Amino acid sequence: MDHLERRRTGRDTSVARHKVGGMEMRITLTVDGALHGVTVDTRTTLLDALRDRLGNYAPKKGCDHGQCGSCTVLVNDRRVTSCLSLAVAQEGNDVVTAAGVSADGIHPLQQAFIDDDAFQCGYCTPGQVCSAIGMLDEAGAGAPSHVTEDLDGHVDLTDEEIRERMSGNLCRCGAYPNIVAAIRRVLDADTSSTYTAGADPATPEGAGR
Repeated sequence: MDHLERRRTGRDTSVARHKVGGMEMRITLTVDGALHGVTVDTRTTLLDALRDRLGNYAPKKGCDHGQCGSCTVLVNDRRVTSCLSLAVAQEGNDVVTAAGVSADGIHPLQQAFIDDDAFQCGYCTPGQVCSAIGMLDEAGAGAPSHVTEDLDGHVDLTDEEIRERMSGNLCRCGAYPNIVAAIRRVLDADTSSTYTAGADPATPEGAGR
């Protein structure tokens, strides 16, 4: 059933239309701006659908428990751990991986990761980039974190705030200081931000954890 019709009528008959047999369904995923028809087991995660069915290897399979962040993608501009999301639940949503964050050249955050050497093996980097993009959008919308002091004012993105907001993305190589520095570089260059890009006086070099 067409998604616009489904929203209009309130009826969801997509399962009946797309049912293939057994536990399999034919769904359509929008990934990095392109439509893909794919048949998946209804228990297939978005991560496995992206990698095993669509050949998109930007999101990485790490813990498979939503604890390392290497599989992070953006769904409707919000960061999601794709290993915990079912592929069938993302039909009609806009999924963006690190391979599609920029339609023209390289994204500023990707360039900043290169300039600040914010990776070593690079395995976690796609998830770090997607998470950082989502994090900046969340901060721009005024979403507080666990360490935000003023819940009613503008978000002051100190290094402590950045570390807290990025704490769901692990880097086994320990590139945290440079990851913070890369995000700080983008913050300092973005004069249109609705949040405050305040440096953390306690960690002037952007030291991570």
